[in-house]
Amino acid sequence: MLPPDDTPQPDGSGDDRPDAAREQLNRMREAAQSRGNQRVPVSRRKQGQRRQTPFIPGEYTGRDPQGLGKVFSRFVNERGWNSPVAVGSVISRWEELVGPDVSAHCKPESFSDTTVQVRCDSTAWATQLRLLRSTLIARFDAELGAGVVTRIEVIGPAAPNWRKGLRSVKGRGPRDTYG
Repeated sequence: MLPPDDTPQPDGSGDDRPDAAREQLNRMREAAQSRGNQRVPVSRRKQGQRRQTPFIPGEYTGRDPQGLGKVFSRFVNERGWNSPVAVGSVISRWEELVGPDVSAHCKPESFSDTTVQVRCDSTAWATQLRLLRSTLIARFDAELGAGVVTRIEVIGPAAPNWRKGLRSVKGRGPRDTYG
């Protein structure tokens, strides 16, 4: 069966339509040239010509298999994601970073810029966390990197709210009416 007239022929004859794959390849080449990358085909390299970068044992050459941790950390560093990953580390590794005693009574609520907001379940633990603030920041610097956490904002326990409904009347508030 013969192909219709509008289909491209294998030899390229009789078709004036652009090739989408070739156009995409040309766009990628132009983008690489605009970034300053130069295209050096292997065929242009002389037979005895050496590589431009010398081989150093133990250094990553781009071809050797690497461990997942190294690949992931290089991936994060190349994209500048160090600080968002560190933010996630503060929240997810809270118990490991501050210890089991503090983490049992103080939970991180939010992390904005370099400030961690921590809610404590009692005023005694809020005071204790305020005293441990500088020690915890030093530990965060050692574990996560300098400057990830620069301030710890301690929030005490929430007091009960006696307001009911959408509207309320100002007054003296709740009093000892329990007995």
